[in-house]
Amino acid sequence: MTEQTSRLSLPLLHASQAQKEMTHNEALTLIDLLLHGCVAGVAEDTPPTTATVGSCWIVGPTPTGVWAGKARQIAGMTDGGWRFAPPREGMRLWWSGSETTVEFRGGAWRVGELRGARLTIDGVPVIGPQRAAIAAPEGGSVRDEEARKTLSAVLAALRGHGLIAA
Repeated sequence: MTEQTSRLSLPLLHASQAQKEMTHNEALTLIDLLLHGCVAGVAEDTPPTTATVGSCWIVGPTPTGVWAGKARQIAGMTDGGWRFAPPREGMRLWWSGSETTVEFRGGAWRVGELRGARLTIDGVPVIGPQRAAIAAPEGGSVRDEEARKTLSAVLAALRGHGLIAA
């Protein structure tokens, strides 16, 4: 059995190992597929009939053909055929077809989810933690229905985007 690195399961060389270049080249091939990774598809169960060398996919939950038994792994086409890499917690890839990120978190691939404490643009905090709820307008001695509708729509949008509590 070949020993592997703990994070990316890259094959390790051994002292007095014959044909070390094969093990070394396998490690470089996997690094080439995963470093700044980009996938052409996500949750695909059927391998593409034509795949160019260097292209990758995230295998779906019930793979078929040469992908059978490789559920949720990253499949990359190489000169020597398909290579597979198991996902690791926090692994993030770019999905070119949807122009979004895919991140492996909690045992599953999550498409397009971003996590953070706040969004800052040019040094200005734009979105931060959710704020407390704001009551809808009611009562008052003068009723401006148009202003009330507009304010209600703004509050609904803020709640819908999670910026204020419902």
